[in-house]
Amino acid sequence: MRGKITDDAGTALVGASVVIKGTSQGELTNKNGEYTITIPSGTTDPTLSISFIGYMRREIPIGNQTTINVTLETDNAMLSEVVVVGYGTQRAGDITSSVASVKAENFVKGPVRDAGQLLQGKVAGLTIGTPSGNPTSGSQIVLRGNTTLFGANTDPLIIIDGVPGNLNTVAPEDIESIDVLKDGSAAAIYGVRGTNGVVIITTKRPKAAETNVVEYSGNVSIQSVARKLDLLTAQDYRSQIAAGTRDASWDLGGDTDWLREISRTPVTNIHNLTFRGGSSTTNYIASVNYRYLEGIFKKSDNRTFTGRIDVNHSMFNKKLVLNLSLLSQLNRFTQTADGGTFNGYTYRQAVIRNPTSPVYDQNGNWFEQPGNFNYENPLARLYETDGLTRNADARLIANITYNPIKDLRLNALVSYSRNNNNAGYAETKRHISTVRDNRNGYAAIGSSLNITRLLETTAEYSKQIGLNRFTLLGGYGYQENEFESSFMQNFNFPTDIFSYHNMALGKALAEGKANMGSSKNVTNLISFFSRLSYSYDDRYLLMASVRHEGASQLYGAKRPWGTFMAGSVGWRITNEAFMKNQTIFDDLKLRAGYGVTGNPPSSSFLSQALLGYGGFIYSNGEWVRSLGPVTNPNPNLRWEEKHETNIGLDFSLRKGRISGQVDYYVRRIKGLLYDYQVPSPPNLFTSTRANVGVMENKGLEVLVNFVPVKNKDFEWTTTFLFSTNGNKLVSLSNDLYQTTNDYFTTGGTGEPIQTFTNIVFIGKGIGDFYGFKVVDIDESGKWIYENKNGERVGYNDFGHSFEDKRVLGNGLPKYYGGWNNNLRYKNFDLSVTMRGAFAYQILNFQRMYLENPTIVNYNRLKSSTEKVYGKAVLTAPLEYNSYYIENGDFWKIDNITAGYNFNPKIKNIQRARVFLSTLNTLTITGYKGIDPEVNRSGLSPGSDDRDKYPTTRTFTAGINLTF
Repeated sequence: MRGKITDDAGTALVGASVVIKGTSQGELTNKNGEYTITIPSGTTDPTLSISFIGYMRREIPIGNQTTINVTLETDNAMLSEVVVVGYGTQRAGDITSSVASVKAENFVKGPVRDAGQLLQGKVAGLTIGTPSGNPTSGSQIVLRGNTTLFGANTDPLIIIDGVPGNLNTVAPEDIESIDVLKDGSAAAIYGVRGTNGVVIITTKRPKAAETNVVEYSGNVSIQSVARKLDLLTAQDYRSQIAAGTRDASWDLGGDTDWLREISRTPVTNIHNLTFRGGSSTTNYIASVNYRYLEGIFKKSDNRTFTGRIDVNHSMFNKKLVLNLSLLSQLNRFTQTADGGTFNGYTYRQAVIRNPTSPVYDQNGNWFEQPGNFNYENPLARLYETDGLTRNADARLIANITYNPIKDLRLNALVSYSRNNNNAGYAETKRHISTVRDNRNGYAAIGSSLNITRLLETTAEYSKQIGLNRFTLLGGYGYQENEFESSFMQNFNFPTDIFSYHNMALGKALAEGKANMGSSKNVTNLISFFSRLSYSYDDRYLLMASVRHEGASQLYGAKRPWGTFMAGSVGWRITNEAFMKNQTIFDDLKLRAGYGVTGNPPSSSFLSQALLGYGGFIYSNGEWVRSLGPVTNPNPNLRWEEKHETNIGLDFSLRKGRISGQVDYYVRRIKGLLYDYQVPSPPNLFTSTRANVGVMENKGLEVLVNFVPVKNKDFEWTTTFLFSTNGNKLVSLSNDLYQTTNDYFTTGGTGEPIQTFTNIVFIGKGIGDFYGFKVVDIDESGKWIYENKNGERVGYNDFGHSFEDKRVLGNGLPKYYGGWNNNLRYKNFDLSVTMRGAFAYQILNFQRMYLENPTIVNYNRLKSSTEKVYGKAVLTAPLEYNSYYIENGDFWKIDNITAGYNFNPKIKNIQRARVFLSTLNTLTITGYKGIDPEVNRSGLSPGSDDRDKYPTTRTFTAGINLTF
């Protein structure tokens, strides 16, 4: 048999699956969409089955034909696309909750940090940021806002092939698709773990009748700082000295660009090799991935090697299917900080270092000035440290599926995940810790072990009776997490030659001046769950679920178990009789859902009275540790509960040329955990953690897809995204527990200003900046403030007290937008991803600390010499005020990828593609800092920290080959 597979525009479909139904005989179409396949002898009534992602499957009886050319029709609105919804899949057309699905072809291209960055700008309501350029840092992911103050779960649940993990568990190049369960009705099936939404990652898996292929992808990248601080140079210092604005003693005779001294042009390379093969009964996929990420700063890196193998085997006429998956990952990176990666304090030192300062003194030693407060040679900090962190991850998953009768599927999944971490760090006798602090050499080691055991069993029964179609699922789950860690610090070593590999040589530990410690924690989660999906005539849709769950964190409480229910309904309007003759909509579906999920306390045994060891006291002639209360008993401690309502609309017009979805949601978190001050006595301790507060998030999400042009040679697909999120802390008191104020403060400026940055008022949202509001400057260079009555007050008459502070802005964007474009012209393709955030503010730490000309012992920004408000040069001391709060609105042309697909004429090469790509390509913003994409998590979002590793712009060249 031979033939050609094309789409409805006549374009050849490369890689379409062509199978002789009921046999293991299968092939993929070549670069021209052509296939050649042999019909096994003895096959009766052979049928050709053709499938391709995004198109409707066709089955054609072969009969006596030897050539069959097939045109596949687009699967309008992707109604038949399979979406992973937790413990199973659903047809996209049957979804009644807010679920987003992104396939590999639509991922962000280039050397992404982790799986999260693949989705940047792809899902409405899912905010993914990369506020740090550190190669060991990952994506910051927030779905529909903050939902807790003290709960255990603050991030979305990450599920990888049915097992909890994180965004670094698998290599991004090994991922087939990512599905996001956004609302409560979708996530409730995961109970407590899904309270912040669920991100389900599906890796590339073996398939029946897998064609034997080998795939290679590789790329090489270089990076540059996206935007540099404009600092004073050595010539600027000397010009100031000549002008009489700086004392001549600050000219130390050198000319050093300290940022250049600690920087480099990093080269990153990523390689992935995948093997696929097998038959209709046994098939496999195996992959190896190597990622070497260099940072823009010296001694900043991240190396990861990942190996994965996944094997399927079916028996008893495919009634029993066994799947075994094994993943092993080795990771290592350089430490220049005790317990960290690259030390951001080193970057700060390079920024504030006198540019006339030499690197070395006349004796060849590092040039240091220990008398200057918190002032250190950044190169000495780099090269007089030795550190390395090693991580070893292993994950084993065994899955067995049995279909004893038609429509019934039994499944059991067992997994074992293990992470070993070992780290060491040392500072030599030439490090500032000895030169200034007399440590005489310092070393530290630490290790941790994290084990997760998971068992989940499910039974699923699916049936269609006339116009009724339903699926009933029931299951049991047990998850156990075991974590233990230890560390040791020591200093005052006789020699540096052993680094951190001979800890006993230091004297400090024996003298009681250094620290050591260890800990262990075990938690478990037991779950019973069920879900019903129902469809009548593909018009009226229903999904309902319930999960009964117990968490060890609530051991001893009156309500250690929680029951979380959810339900959603859908109405496919286009299938109604009154819509049959309309020609506008291909599909129009109205959805509504409500779901409850839980969140336990972050610490265990808080329902009980606990004792803890403190410092030493002198008793009976010896020093003994004190022992005292650390918590009050609270038997009423319970789950935080998130109640979420979601209303949505899915639509498709003109045979899928226009499609999209709109969602409006309201999240209300009840029983919010908070620490309340209580009298002691009668209480044992001065505070009690209790479920009292209420928090609310609400927002709108819109996604619209257009296909303006689609023909044989040219296709253009464009997607627009828009979302909003509003947060409010509704209440934090009840009849038993009351807060002492109607607010609490959070965040911090660090030294030497030393004050909080943010405030949370009850009745308002998280993220408010709180400080002094300045409106002008006087002729002497002192601030003029606006008081709470709106009156102008001079610097010397202003109180500078808490009562004088005002809300200065908010660090959480109100609006997010995105615009993605994919274009293909013959063998060329181009993709452009753009995104933005609007209506929020940023506290610019760099300007707050480096734009004040009264500071002479540190380097500053060139803008520090400019007149404030065009009137006078600043003469007031360092201060946190509204002058350093800036609008953070930005629009990023984030990812641009241009590729070419070859028609290789080389034997054994089926497909080849080369591409060029950029990440963080261009930022359009009025913000004066390095990057307006700053930290948005926690209770003090919006601060552009002065120690933050600068974000980078990446340029990549890569190739994909299929053999």
